[in-house]
Amino acid sequence: QVQLVESGGGLVQAGGSLRLSCAFLGRTFSSYVMGWFRQAPGKEREFVASIHWSGSSITSYADSVKGRFFISRDNARNTVLLQMNSLKSEDTAVYYCAAAFRAGSYGYWGQGTQVTVSS
Repeated sequence: QVQLVESGGGLVQAGGSLRLSCAFLGRTFSSYVMGWFRQAPGKEREFVASIHWSGSSITSYADSVKGRFFISRDNARNTVLLQMNSLKSEDTAVYYCAAAFRAGSYGYWGQGTQVTVSS
């Protein structure tokens, strides 16, 4: 069984930075693709970033966050991070950590952490 626990959300002014952390509770963390998604009020959940399970740590980003957000993982600590810089009001959302085993779909989700960017 896998559990994901996010932390690091909060209130920040536009232009500021936040770092989200996701703790992976379970086995074989290194076999999972880890992703971050977000859901703003009245909108559907959307993809933000992902990092591959393999040692190459291939990353992928939504166009809206490219160059501002950076995803990384620490396989020794079973943790995935999302560094968010140059935050904008439109980044305000609940951010969710998700895990997908190898090439499968995202089957595990965290409870979410609120990020609010004030303009």
